[in-house]
Amino acid sequence: MQAESLALVEVGQRILRLEAAAVAAAADRLDGAFDRAVRLLAGASGRVIVSGVGKSGLIARKLAATLTSTGTAAAYLHPTDSLHGDLGIVGPSDVAIVLSKSGESEDLFGLVGSLQRLRVPIVAITGGLHSSLARVATVTLDASVAEEACPHDLAPTASTTVALAIGDALAVVLLEVKGFKREDFAVLHPGGSLGRRLLLRVRDVMLPPGRILPPQATMRDAVVTLAHDRGLAMVTEDSLLAGVLTTGDLTRLAERDPRFLELAVSDVMTRSPRTASPDELAGAAVGTMERHGVIVLPVVEDGGRVVGVVHLHDLMRAGAV
Repeated sequence: MQAESLALVEVGQRILRLEAAAVAAAADRLDGAFDRAVRLLAGASGRVIVSGVGKSGLIARKLAATLTSTGTAAAYLHPTDSLHGDLGIVGPSDVAIVLSKSGESEDLFGLVGSLQRLRVPIVAITGGLHSSLARVATVTLDASVAEEACPHDLAPTASTTVALAIGDALAVVLLEVKGFKREDFAVLHPGGSLGRRLLLRVRDVMLPPGRILPPQATMRDAVVTLAHDRGLAMVTEDSLLAGVLTTGDLTRLAERDPRFLELAVSDVMTRSPRTASPDELAGAAVGTMERHGVIVLPVVEDGGRVVGVVHLHDLMRAGAV
């Protein structure tokens, strides 16, 4: 039984490697046609109409969804439905992306002919570089594969993976060309955890600053503040943040100096602490904490004026992680 399971795993590995190699080969073939396709799509003042039949149709649906969620208005149009009224969604300022493994599917050509009559440019994603679809397309992107992962070289597997990857490449490059930002993504995804994470700001989570120490305060004062304010004591001078103390600082100091309670906080504090600003994304504050091994940050604005404090646990509860 173990030998049988191992053999099945090896088959699965072979299939994944075959599909990965097909995507890598497609990446190596990208050329000026990809650049022209991106510029054509970016320059369209209308929508991107995405179409395909069968398995290519499923990839087309996913591509339309990806484009729409990353700032490029897109709609999937079934080729057959386009002949029965749905062609009405196509406008003269639109661009079409048509996916087909062979480029010869008869089900496509009613729609393709209509797109030509409407003078809608077509980006073809196909393995048939000399096909009927490629001949009428404005730009053709090479989605050919040496073989399908199917042992009979019949079921679309590697070919749909390559088409999907090329579609993703188009969508992501368009995102970059259009300057689509994380905040824009959040606006289009407000309902889920992703939207919360991208919209949440430090000011939404931070707490009031608590007790503030002057530089001449002693470590005895700092001990009380650390206990009261969840492990962070902030020191200000002329109303601006001068340094911070943490419970870790306190522990290390107590181990090496038994008379530490009489020291001035200015002799012990970290003078250039990591901080957050109220308007930065909460996720960015989490990144700062992770990179520098801290769990709490002072929140400052106007050149160093302390306005709050933000804790990792509060960020986690708010969904910033």
